[in-house]
Amino acid sequence: MGKSAVDDANTAPPKAGRATAEGTGSLALPVILAGTFMVVLDFFIVNVAIPAVQSELGASTAQVQLIVAGYGLAYACGLITAGRLGDIFGRRRLYVIGLLLFTAASLVCGIAPDAPVLVLARVAQGIGAAVLSPQVLTILGVTYTGASRARAFTAYGLVLASASVGGQLIGGALIQADVAGLGWRSCFLINVPIGAAALLLTPKLISESRAEGASRLDIPGTVLVTLGLVAVVLPLVEGREAGWPAWTWVCLILAVPFLGAFLLHQRRLSASGGSPLLDPGLFRQRAFTVGLLAVIVFYSGMASFFLVLALYLQQGRGLSALDSGLTFTVMGVGFFVTSVSGRRLGAWLGRQALALGGVLIAVGQLLLFLTVSRIGVEGNIWLLAPALLLDGAGMGMVMAPLNSTVLAGIPPRLAGAASGVLTTMMQVGNALGVALIGIIYYGSVDAAPASAADGLDAGLVYLAALALVLVVAIQLLPGKPAPTKPAERTGVEETV
Repeated sequence: MGKSAVDDANTAPPKAGRATAEGTGSLALPVILAGTFMVVLDFFIVNVAIPAVQSELGASTAQVQLIVAGYGLAYACGLITAGRLGDIFGRRRLYVIGLLLFTAASLVCGIAPDAPVLVLARVAQGIGAAVLSPQVLTILGVTYTGASRARAFTAYGLVLASASVGGQLIGGALIQADVAGLGWRSCFLINVPIGAAALLLTPKLISESRAEGASRLDIPGTVLVTLGLVAVVLPLVEGREAGWPAWTWVCLILAVPFLGAFLLHQRRLSASGGSPLLDPGLFRQRAFTVGLLAVIVFYSGMASFFLVLALYLQQGRGLSALDSGLTFTVMGVGFFVTSVSGRRLGAWLGRQALALGGVLIAVGQLLLFLTVSRIGVEGNIWLLAPALLLDGAGMGMVMAPLNSTVLAGIPPRLAGAASGVLTTMMQVGNALGVALIGIIYYGSVDAAPASAADGLDAGLVYLAALALVLVVAIQLLPGKPAPTKPAERTGVEETV
């Protein structure tokens, strides 16, 4: 079988001018990934903290929704712009700025005296997350090469999974431990020492890089894409909780002209020799465009699955957040095993290794459907373990290789913008997946806890079908990338 784009990128020889992993020291990778871990953890850990927050601060329902949605909205809508800013002003510089803002906002979250302050701090956290996140993928590309690059992207996938799967477990453990009487506040304050250490080490261990020829920011493009993304993400995040009022549909309709005007503006600016926020040339590469479609499908399925499984475990079975998190660790085991061994399978099967991961996800979810149909909310919970293990193994085979495949072959001058688009599509997929699964799940449950099993089963049928859509999308990826000029071979050869 033909090799995937990521395989080709991973075997490319190092180029002159590239920073190497050896040159940055053994601590470089954990420092780079520290920001990613905190950003993803705060997506999930806040769900565990919400009941205590509402009780202590007297937060209204609207404020509780903003504590969750304000973070996600600011994060998703700033990624493309932040990726381009990294190209212009330097990826390490933007990573440090984002990390500083995120860490400071986490401190404010942890000491917030009332709900309005917490809401504002969560929005600031989201902005910091948006600034640092696209820099991570680009820095990994310019820092590591060959087999080291493959291992770096595998570590990136493991961090995403551990923060996602472990969010409830970590949050539940922190709240139950109640260190120094901090309660829910420790869920935010845990970021402060991690962020401070990363801020101290980043200038020492990570080299600066920027794209050649990137001189200024496209302000009109920034405004148009931000308005368009807000119009897409806001109704997806808030729509189900609000009962899908008229404004959510108005927003979704308005997103079309905003994003259409953005794309037209980018095309005209590129044709006139300007510096667009998002170069149309990115979308002429099939691995990038098809890969983004696969990313949306994959992340919408993952976010949906985490939500309905947590609802089944906590609302249906009455488990605490801590016990629910322990159940999720079974998935983490499967993810870890296939992540660390997936590179060999990828070298053998090429893109079909990704497809096999999609098949494992579908099989795991169908097996979980059969198990839950039989045991409801009363049977031994460890009967779920085989299905969860399969599901986690499938996710481990898809996540890191898919992200790397999307970015492989991107020209150096577009690397930051491409990373911003990729991380944006992850968040759009998350928001879309949660919105859709919410309709399916809550349409199948009633006030009785036992109905949570019906809701999970209804969601699992949809999710298994979505995993098969992922398998089909992967077939559209190029089996082997077209030859490129040496200077653009991996999309990460930069002036460093």
